[in-house]
Amino acid sequence: MSDTKLEAAPRRKGLTRRQKRRLSRGVQYAVFLAAVIAFAVSADWDRLQNQFAQADIADQMFPDVITLALKNTVLYTVSGFVVGLVLGMVIALMRLSSVGPYRWFAGVYIEIFRGLPALLIFIFIGVAVPLAFPGTEIIGGTYGKVALALGLVAAAYMAETIRAGIQAVPKGQMEAARSLGFSPARAMISIIIPQAFRIILPPLTNELVLLFKDSSLVLFLGVTLGERELSKYGRDLASTTANSTPILVAGLCYLLVTIPLGFVVRRMEAKAQEAVK
Repeated sequence: MSDTKLEAAPRRKGLTRRQKRRLSRGVQYAVFLAAVIAFAVSADWDRLQNQFAQADIADQMFPDVITLALKNTVLYTVSGFVVGLVLGMVIALMRLSSVGPYRWFAGVYIEIFRGLPALLIFIFIGVAVPLAFPGTEIIGGTYGKVALALGLVAAAYMAETIRAGIQAVPKGQMEAARSLGFSPARAMISIIIPQAFRIILPPLTNELVLLFKDSSLVLFLGVTLGERELSKYGRDLASTTANSTPILVAGLCYLLVTIPLGFVVRRMEAKAQEAVK
């Protein structure tokens, strides 16, 4: 009797895992679409356009926004990246050194400059250095100050990235180079460091993107009209025109550089993963 009842009872059919995933994904898409529609409907597009999208004001910014502001931003970023890369390499090698004072100095440097906001470093370079060394001028003027400030900040992060890259190279590479008669220094320069840079190229490119944005802190050094970068240029025009369109245009100019760099980083990471496989 009980067997007959069990056979007659209908079987409960639940959703499969694939169906549950599809349902969950559908709900997420619906929520996202609803949020976008709610934002689009509730936003006052006319006021936004009047404040951020005045074509006549945007036209006044060209070509100076490219030939002056963007050019200076790129120069500041590249010079800071070069200083940071050279200094970061030195700090990384000191961190890996068998000499205790070198390791201690590198560790203290990394902890200090990685912990301090970049803004404080710019203020230190622009205010504290002239007070501490009266009459001393940093080579390159404002460009040299920005390169030094950005380089000091970037070096702390790059040093740790380079150190990790060097340690990621198999130890057998150094042993093989030593067996071929290479000195430790020559083996490091010729064998280990080139392999390490192939590993750390994506994070170094990410650091370049971060420096590109941090270059906006140059205003705390006091710049002339010809030394303004994108953020300073956009803010000055926004104050003059009493409109935020210049800030939007400056932001779009940042994206002209950061988006392609982000694409390059993703491609390099993909190639690195393929090489590992």
